[in-house]
Amino acid sequence: MEKLSQIYEGKAKILFQTSNQNQLIQFFKDDATAFNAQKKAIIDGKGVLNNYISEFIMIELEKNSIPTHFIKRINNREQLIKKVKIIPLEIIIRNTVAGSMAKRLGIKEGEELCEPVFEICYKKDELHDPIINDDHATNVLKLINKNQLSELKNLSLKINQILIKIFNDISVKLVDFKIEFGLDCDSNSIILADEISPDSCRLWDKNTLEKLDKDRFRRDLGGLIEAYQEVARRLKISINNL
Repeated sequence: MEKLSQIYEGKAKILFQTSNQNQLIQFFKDDATAFNAQKKAIIDGKGVLNNYISEFIMIELEKNSIPTHFIKRINNREQLIKKVKIIPLEIIIRNTVAGSMAKRLGIKEGEELCEPVFEICYKKDELHDPIINDDHATNVLKLINKNQLSELKNLSLKINQILIKIFNDISVKLVDFKIEFGLDCDSNSIILADEISPDSCRLWDKNTLEKLDKDRFRRDLGGLIEAYQEVARRLKISINNL
Protein backbone atom coordinates (compact mmCIF):
# COMPACT_ATOMS: atom_id res chain seq x y z
CA MET A 1 0.00 0.00 0.00
CA GLU A 2 1.51 3.28 -1.16
CA LYS A 3 0.62 6.79 0.04
CA LEU A 4 -0.29 9.03 -2.90
CA SER A 5 -1.56 12.60 -3.31
CA GLN A 6 -3.58 14.67 -0.86
CA ILE A 7 -7.29 14.79 -1.73
CA TYR A 8 -8.80 16.75 1.17
CA GLU A 9 -7.81 18.97 4.07
CA GLY A 10 -10.21 19.75 6.88
CA LYS A 11 -9.89 21.63 10.15
CA ALA A 12 -8.17 18.79 12.00
CA LYS A 13 -7.28 16.13 9.43
CA ILE A 14 -5.86 15.57 5.95
CA LEU A 15 -6.82 12.69 3.64
CA PHE A 16 -4.47 11.06 1.15
CA GLN A 17 -5.15 8.64 -1.66
CA THR A 18 -3.40 5.27 -1.61
CA SER A 19 -2.56 2.65 -4.20
CA ASN A 20 -5.75 0.87 -3.08
CA GLN A 21 -8.64 2.85 -4.57
CA ASN A 22 -10.96 1.95 -1.67
CA GLN A 23 -8.57 2.94 1.12
CA LEU A 24 -7.27 6.31 2.33
CA ILE A 25 -4.71 7.57 4.81
CA GLN A 26 -6.08 9.94 7.44
CA PHE A 27 -3.52 12.33 8.96
CA PHE A 28 -4.26 14.01 12.32
CA LYS A 29 -3.15 17.65 12.50
CA ASP A 30 -2.27 19.70 15.58
CA ASP A 31 -4.67 22.46 14.54
CA ALA A 32 -7.34 23.41 17.06
CA THR A 33 -10.42 25.28 15.88
CA ALA A 34 -13.64 26.46 17.51
CA PHE A 35 -16.74 28.47 16.60
CA ASN A 36 -16.63 27.38 12.95
CA ALA A 37 -12.88 28.07 12.77
CA GLN A 38 -13.22 31.67 13.99
CA LYS A 39 -10.82 30.70 16.77
CA LYS A 40 -7.66 28.87 15.72
CA ALA A 41 -4.39 27.65 17.23
CA ILE A 42 -1.78 24.95 16.76
CA ILE A 43 -1.29 22.80 19.84
CA ASP A 44 1.73 20.51 19.63
CA GLY A 45 0.85 16.86 20.12
CA LYS A 46 -2.94 17.17 19.88
CA GLY A 47 -3.12 15.24 16.62
CA VAL A 48 -1.06 12.38 18.02
CA LEU A 49 -3.31 12.05 21.07
CA ASN A 50 -6.47 12.15 18.96
CA ASN A 51 -5.06 9.49 16.63
CA TYR A 52 -4.37 7.05 19.46
CA ILE A 53 -7.58 7.75 21.39
CA SER A 54 -9.73 7.46 18.26
CA GLU A 55 -7.98 4.20 17.35
CA PHE A 56 -8.77 2.79 20.81
CA ILE A 57 -12.43 3.79 20.60
CA MET A 58 -12.94 2.58 17.01
CA ILE A 59 -11.54 -0.83 17.95
CA GLU A 60 -13.87 -1.03 20.97
CA LEU A 61 -16.85 -0.09 18.81
CA GLU A 62 -15.95 -2.74 16.22
CA LYS A 63 -15.85 -5.31 19.04
CA ASN A 64 -19.43 -4.29 19.76
CA SER A 65 -20.60 -4.72 16.16
CA ILE A 66 -20.46 -1.06 15.13
CA PRO A 67 -19.17 -0.85 11.52
CA THR A 68 -16.45 1.81 11.14
CA HIS A 69 -14.07 3.12 8.49
CA PHE A 70 -11.03 2.32 10.69
CA ILE A 71 -8.58 -0.32 9.41
CA LYS A 72 -5.39 0.26 11.39
CA ARG A 73 -3.12 2.93 12.85
CA ILE A 74 -0.02 3.35 10.69
CA ASN A 75 2.09 5.62 12.89
CA ASN A 76 1.72 8.40 15.47
CA ARG A 77 -0.30 10.63 13.16
CA GLU A 78 -1.81 8.42 10.47
CA GLN A 79 -4.53 5.81 10.14
CA LEU A 80 -5.47 3.59 7.23
CA ILE A 81 -9.22 3.91 6.68
CA LYS A 82 -11.90 2.74 4.28
CA LYS A 83 -12.92 5.24 1.64
CA VAL A 84 -16.49 6.41 2.21
CA LYS A 85 -18.92 8.85 0.68
CA ILE A 86 -19.55 11.14 3.64
CA ILE A 87 -23.18 11.85 4.48
CA PRO A 88 -23.18 15.64 5.06
CA LEU A 89 -24.82 15.44 8.48
CA GLU A 90 -23.26 15.88 11.89
CA ILE A 91 -24.98 13.70 14.47
CA ILE A 92 -24.89 14.92 18.06
CA ILE A 93 -25.92 12.79 21.02
CA ARG A 94 -26.45 14.64 24.29
CA ASN A 95 -26.68 13.02 27.73
CA THR A 96 -26.26 16.24 29.72
CA VAL A 97 -27.09 19.85 28.86
CA ALA A 98 -23.94 21.70 27.78
CA GLY A 99 -22.53 24.01 25.13
CA SER A 100 -24.85 25.21 22.37
CA MET A 101 -27.87 23.37 23.80
CA ALA A 102 -27.60 25.31 27.07
CA LYS A 103 -27.33 28.64 25.20
CA ARG A 104 -29.98 27.85 22.62
CA LEU A 105 -32.62 26.69 25.11
CA GLY A 106 -31.66 28.77 28.14
CA ILE A 107 -31.03 25.73 30.33
CA LYS A 108 -28.32 25.57 32.97
CA GLU A 109 -25.25 23.64 31.84
CA GLY A 110 -24.86 20.34 33.67
CA GLU A 111 -28.55 19.48 33.91
CA GLU A 112 -29.10 15.77 33.28
CA LEU A 113 -31.39 14.75 30.43
CA CYS A 114 -34.01 12.08 31.13
CA GLU A 115 -32.86 10.21 28.03
CA PRO A 116 -30.26 10.83 25.28
CA VAL A 117 -31.16 13.59 22.82
CA PHE A 118 -30.47 13.01 19.10
CA GLU A 119 -29.66 16.14 17.08
CA ILE A 120 -28.79 16.64 13.41
CA CYS A 121 -26.74 19.44 11.91
CA TYR A 122 -26.33 20.13 8.20
CA LYS A 123 -22.58 19.84 7.54
CA LYS A 124 -22.05 23.09 5.64
CA ASP A 125 -19.29 25.43 6.85
CA GLU A 126 -20.57 28.49 5.01
CA LEU A 127 -23.93 28.11 6.80
CA HIS A 128 -22.22 27.43 10.15
CA ASP A 129 -23.53 23.83 10.31
CA PRO A 130 -27.16 24.72 11.18
CA ILE A 131 -29.27 22.41 13.31
CA ILE A 132 -32.03 20.79 11.24
CA ASN A 133 -34.84 18.29 11.77
CA ASP A 134 -35.62 14.93 10.18
CA ASP A 135 -37.82 16.40 7.46
CA HIS A 136 -35.14 18.90 6.46
CA ALA A 137 -32.64 16.05 6.06
CA THR A 138 -34.92 13.68 4.15
CA ASN A 139 -37.51 15.82 2.32
CA VAL A 140 -35.95 19.26 1.85
CA LEU A 141 -32.21 18.73 1.46
CA LYS A 142 -32.70 15.07 0.45
CA LEU A 143 -29.35 14.08 1.92
CA ILE A 144 -30.62 10.73 3.15
CA ASN A 145 -33.81 8.67 3.10
CA LYS A 146 -36.00 7.94 6.12
CA ASN A 147 -34.77 4.37 6.53
CA GLN A 148 -31.16 5.50 6.46
CA LEU A 149 -31.88 8.23 9.00
CA SER A 150 -33.52 5.69 11.29
CA GLU A 151 -30.41 3.51 10.93
CA LEU A 152 -28.18 6.48 11.78
CA LYS A 153 -30.20 7.18 14.90
CA ASN A 154 -30.12 3.56 16.06
CA LEU A 155 -26.38 3.30 15.45
CA SER A 156 -25.74 6.61 17.21
CA LEU A 157 -27.70 5.60 20.31
CA LYS A 158 -25.91 2.25 20.41
CA ILE A 159 -22.54 4.04 20.13
CA ASN A 160 -23.65 6.25 23.00
CA GLN A 161 -24.31 3.24 25.24
CA ILE A 162 -20.90 1.77 24.43
CA LEU A 163 -19.07 5.06 24.99
CA ILE A 164 -20.86 5.71 28.28
CA LYS A 165 -19.55 2.38 29.58
CA ILE A 166 -16.01 2.95 28.26
CA PHE A 167 -15.77 6.32 29.95
CA ASN A 168 -17.70 5.39 33.07
CA ASP A 169 -15.13 2.64 33.69
CA ILE A 170 -12.40 5.32 33.90
CA SER A 171 -14.47 7.75 36.03
CA VAL A 172 -15.26 10.05 33.09
CA LYS A 173 -18.74 11.37 32.31
CA LEU A 174 -19.75 11.39 28.64
CA VAL A 175 -21.68 14.66 28.35
CA ASP A 176 -22.19 14.66 24.58
CA PHE A 177 -20.40 13.84 21.32
CA LYS A 178 -20.46 14.51 17.59
CA ILE A 179 -20.07 11.81 14.94
CA GLU A 180 -20.26 11.48 11.17
CA PHE A 181 -21.23 8.59 8.94
CA GLY A 182 -20.51 7.63 5.37
CA LEU A 183 -21.44 5.07 2.74
CA ASP A 184 -18.82 2.36 2.36
CA CYS A 185 -17.45 2.45 -1.19
CA ASP A 186 -17.30 -1.37 -1.25
CA SER A 187 -20.73 -2.28 0.12
CA ASN A 188 -22.62 1.05 0.08
CA SER A 189 -23.60 0.33 3.69
CA ILE A 190 -23.61 3.03 6.38
CA ILE A 191 -20.49 3.04 8.56
CA LEU A 192 -19.04 5.34 11.22
CA ALA A 193 -16.38 7.70 9.83
CA ASP A 194 -14.19 10.64 10.91
CA GLU A 195 -12.98 10.26 14.53
CA ILE A 196 -14.09 9.95 18.15
CA SER A 197 -11.74 11.78 20.50
CA PRO A 198 -11.71 14.58 23.09
CA ASP A 199 -11.99 16.92 20.08
CA SER A 200 -15.46 15.55 19.31
CA CYS A 201 -16.71 14.58 22.78
CA ARG A 202 -17.43 16.52 25.96
CA LEU A 203 -15.78 14.57 28.77
CA TRP A 204 -15.97 15.58 32.42
CA ASP A 205 -14.21 13.97 35.36
CA LYS A 206 -17.02 12.25 37.26
CA ASN A 207 -15.84 13.44 40.66
CA THR A 208 -14.56 16.96 40.04
CA LEU A 209 -16.43 17.80 36.77
CA GLU A 210 -13.10 19.01 35.38
CA LYS A 211 -13.29 19.32 31.60
CA LEU A 212 -11.11 16.82 29.71
CA ASP A 213 -12.00 17.90 26.18
CA LYS A 214 -11.80 20.68 23.59
CA ASP A 215 -13.80 23.04 25.80
CA ARG A 216 -10.46 23.75 27.43
CA PHE A 217 -9.53 25.47 24.15
CA ARG A 218 -12.97 26.94 23.40
CA ARG A 219 -13.18 28.55 26.85
CA ASP A 220 -9.53 29.54 27.27
CA LEU A 221 -9.06 27.20 30.23
CA GLY A 222 -5.59 26.05 29.16
CA GLY A 223 -4.18 22.58 29.77
CA LEU A 224 -5.70 20.94 26.69
CA ILE A 225 -2.79 18.58 26.08
CA GLU A 226 -2.68 17.60 29.75
CA ALA A 227 -6.43 16.87 29.66
CA TYR A 228 -6.13 14.68 26.54
CA GLN A 229 -3.13 12.92 28.07
CA GLU A 230 -5.20 12.21 31.17
CA VAL A 231 -7.92 10.58 29.05
CA ALA A 232 -5.28 8.45 27.28
CA ARG A 233 -3.66 7.53 30.60
CA ARG A 234 -6.96 6.38 32.09
CA LEU A 235 -7.70 4.32 28.96
CA LYS A 236 -4.23 2.75 29.42
CA ILE A 237 -3.15 3.90 25.95
CA SER A 238 0.62 3.85 25.46
CA ILE A 239 1.78 6.62 23.11
CA ASN A 240 5.25 6.69 21.55
CA ASN A 241 7.38 9.82 22.00
CA LEU A 242 4.76 11.96 23.74
